[in-house]
Amino acid sequence: MDRSGSQPRSPETYDEELLGAELPTVLTTQSETDRIERMRRELETGFSRLAGIGPAVSVFGSARTSPGDPLYDRARTTARLLGDAGFAVITGGGPGIMEAANRGAREAGTCSVGLNIELPFEQHTNAFVDVELRFHNFFTRKVMFVRYACAFVVFPGGFGTLDELFEALTLIQTGKARHFPVVLIQPSYWEGLIGWMRERMLAEHAIDQADLELLNVTGDPAEAVEIVIRGAHEQGVDV
Repeated sequence: MDRSGSQPRSPETYDEELLGAELPTVLTTQSETDRIERMRRELETGFSRLAGIGPAVSVFGSARTSPGDPLYDRARTTARLLGDAGFAVITGGGPGIMEAANRGAREAGTCSVGLNIELPFEQHTNAFVDVELRFHNFFTRKVMFVRYACAFVVFPGGFGTLDELFEALTLIQTGKARHFPVVLIQPSYWEGLIGWMRERMLAEHAIDQADLELLNVTGDPAEAVEIVIRGAHEQGVDV
């Protein structure tokens, strides 16, 4: 019971319980041992299910993009071209850009992976996923996005998309990932963010010019795939 006298409420997700484990307002339903075991199982399952998928690219973007939207079609085309070039395609498994990318991968006959996440609101897995994994923890899911990909292709999206984008940039900047292309699709969407990074972060010496140059921006799916192929070759990946 918290100080207000209210009974603690049940967590809506395992992440909420994990991150709120010390709060009196959130009911504890698992021991620390149970939590660690769940993390271990998620990592082990991911490693087992994704072993051997070959070269892959993680594609990110908004879940709110509808079929018929030009961005949906562009994501579908990009993923199809990635598949034709010999890459598997990994997404978050949900609707919108994720669905479009999985759809393009399916059309190319390449492995179409969806890494879904438990959320307070149910996020269904789209119909174009061949290999589906479901995660309770965001951080275990993030490991899969990076470990099995040799590039990120990022379409317009919200907080989750930006989270994955800056995760990749941080890994590259700190040397955890090398020769790992990050491709932003739709220049008009990203120009404000990149301008702010240049005018504030770079100008105030929070980043270097080389950090800005980690971003590849294009509106052309074929150019995006060429950038990914060059990066794969620099990583020693055979495609």
